[in-house]
Amino acid sequence: MEDNSVNQMNFNLPHDVIQLPSQGKFYKNKKKSVKVGFLTASDENILSSASNMGGDQIIYNLVRNKVYEPDLKIEDMLDGDIQAILLFLRNTSFTPEYKLSLVDPETGKEFEHTEILDEVDFIKTNVEPDENGFFETTLPKSNTVVKLKILTFGDIKELNEREESYPKNMVVPKVTWRLSKQIVSINGSTDKGEIVKFIEKMPIMDSKYITKFLSDNSPGLDLIREVTAPSGKKVLTRIAFGAEFFRPFF
Repeated sequence: MEDNSVNQMNFNLPHDVIQLPSQGKFYKNKKKSVKVGFLTASDENILSSASNMGGDQIIYNLVRNKVYEPDLKIEDMLDGDIQAILLFLRNTSFTPEYKLSLVDPETGKEFEHTEILDEVDFIKTNVEPDENGFFETTLPKSNTVVKLKILTFGDIKELNEREESYPKNMVVPKVTWRLSKQIVSINGSTDKGEIVKFIEKMPIMDSKYITKFLSDNSPGLDLIREVTAPSGKKVLTRIAFGAEFFRPFF
């Protein structure tokens, strides 16, 4: 649980206000921006512990310490908003230059590319959610009307932990796990048992549709980059977050 009294005291520390890609549409408090503190020497303790904890935990600990909003829990935030906070923290602690090691598809040789992170744009949702932050849509194969939610950082963290603890010799049901969190209702029913039964028999066309629908309408950052290799060939890459994102600390 977040220590709100600590976050309240942090209002007196140096910070800035950053806009969220979600515009607060998916949160109960509808908060469009958050107060975020700057990285300090003490935060280096979190980043230097990269070898002892997973990337999700590092990000959670870091953002929890830097977001000064007592009425907004980190685990309830969308991944795209978390990414915007991480981008702010890196840009205000180092230069916006981010070096990537890529492979030239023509020659197979590695080359280095420098990306300017303060040029990253927001991606906004194309479909307006309802007052609860849910989307309503009709599945193409079963013609079922569903309400969907974008997974929060806490949802994604939980799914990753479940997958890591799952028996290694068994097929991980990560698709059905994810769907059970994304689907809020089917034809107006919010009964979890009905939703689970529906997912078990869901046509793959409907499953793929949900994945694409939420991907297309999730607010966040435009992290895909097209880079020209030394040979002239184009290389697509994606800016990734985690301890490596803060590599200058090391």
